[in-house]
Amino acid sequence: MAQSPELPVFTSPAAPRSRRARLFLASLATLVLTACPGATDIKKLLDDPSQYEGKTVRIAGEVTESAGALGYGVYQVKDETGTLTVVNQTGSGGVPRVGARVGVEGTFRSAFTVGSRTVAVVMEKKHRTE
Repeated sequence: MAQSPELPVFTSPAAPRSRRARLFLASLATLVLTACPGATDIKKLLDDPSQYEGKTVRIAGEVTESAGALGYGVYQVKDETGTLTVVNQTGSGGVPRVGARVGVEGTFRSAFTVGSRTVAVVMEKKHRTE
């Protein structure tokens, strides 16, 4: 039985460029989210919570835990310095999935500090995910 000759594969000359463009945009998005303008290190917020109490703060990092329903929920964001809980009470947008890179803006609320542990949350006003 004779084998059929291989068919040539034709690709658009723009194909490699569009792939590079997508890769560039994905890299840029990662940079923007991780370098969230004005983002404060979570450790800094937790080390001196009274300085930030009731103020609008920005944090950026990776979602490590997430739970929500009907647009409301709670999730944890971890950066290189610590982890902070974010509460979404706006009812819009829901919560990001575990593993997502996010930039969050919201009101900082410190519940209490015991020894070297501070329990605090950010009451989300808005977030961006990658």
